[in-house]
Amino acid sequence: MERSIRRIAETTTHPGMNPQHRVRMVLEPGNWAEYDPFLMLAEDWFVPGTFGDHPHRGFETVTFVLEGEIEHRDNKGGHGVLNVGDAQWMTAGRGVVHSEEAGRDGAHSLQLWLNLPRTLKMSEPRYQDLRGADMPVRTLDGAQLRVFSGSSADVHGPALNHVPVTMIEMHLEPGATVRQELPATYNAFLYIIEGNGRFGKERKPAKGAQVVWFNAEEGEVVVEGETKIHAILYAGAPLREPVASQGPFVMNTIGELRQAFVDFQAGRF
Repeated sequence: MERSIRRIAETTTHPGMNPQHRVRMVLEPGNWAEYDPFLMLAEDWFVPGTFGDHPHRGFETVTFVLEGEIEHRDNKGGHGVLNVGDAQWMTAGRGVVHSEEAGRDGAHSLQLWLNLPRTLKMSEPRYQDLRGADMPVRTLDGAQLRVFSGSSADVHGPALNHVPVTMIEMHLEPGATVRQELPATYNAFLYIIEGNGRFGKERKPAKGAQVVWFNAEEGEVVVEGETKIHAILYAGAPLREPVASQGPFVMNTIGELRQAFVDFQAGRF
């Protein structure tokens, strides 16, 4: 059985935090129930000095580099330089302060915010570099699926998850078809970085910079390439918990948010 399409969403770019920063809010924050367990997804074009030291609590960030390089440092000892095709999986948990510095020629990246359940929001922070060249690949006729997290057929990604999440980078040639099985409980979307194709049971057309949302039902996510396609599939089981979010913190209640600000200002991160 093939999953049907819930909707295809348009995206636009906006000015960012400085004249050299542009951002495309692929998933706008605030749509907690629809996106669950995902909170937001931002596509950023930025230069050195844009994302200096800043705190997080209560969720995970998943960063993927499309162009340039990004150097990560955090106050828990995490450090790494990400290049094109690399990903970073950072669990903020009970609190972390980090920086994400673009290389001298700038960087272009995707960053997903992934919610943590109430029982894991105060977990120990964790940092993982996932090198694209080292990721397992499922090869099909005219397609390559690079598995960062979760699985595709018998290919399993190495990401350490607090909760099960699928993240698969897809490259399709024109005319290629990919069928990706997912648990019926998973909420799933595909972000098309570039290219045109047809998607889902209805074979609805979509193109670069659009988001394809699939209905949560038993069966396969289907992607057919009309041109070359570069896309990333994200999927995970909804938490169905209340979300309280302000700035860099995501908790379950307003009281927990206030405590996060108090803890950060008191140096307890």
